[in-house]
Amino acid sequence: MEFGKFTFGSIEIDGEAYEHDVVIDCGKIRKRKKKASRKFHEQFGHTPLSLEEEIPWKCRRLIVGSGKYDALPVMDEVKLEARRRDVEIMILPTDAAIKELGKNPANTNAILHVTC
Repeated sequence: MEFGKFTFGSIEIDGEAYEHDVVIDCGKIRKRKKKASRKFHEQFGHTPLSLEEEIPWKCRRLIVGSGKYDALPVMDEVKLEARRRDVEIMILPTDAAIKELGKNPANTNAILHVTC
């Protein structure tokens, strides 16, 4: 998987630009469906990553790109579930998450927030 340009609101993967959050699940790219997490928006001031979403757990490592300015909240329940499943979770600003994905992509899934 080749990562190209990342700017606020857009990420390029394998030559294709995505203007929405993406989930990388076993090498497949899909749009992050965050509607289920919107009910927590007021509590966090932003729609967080919650267990209500389809998290790609079939991996040994899950990288969460928390946005250009590291503003995506990740609920504690997600971190606890990762520990329960014995999945290493890394929460990094999206540009750092992309670099980390490039270093060792084997058995790694990701959720990448492309704005704030």
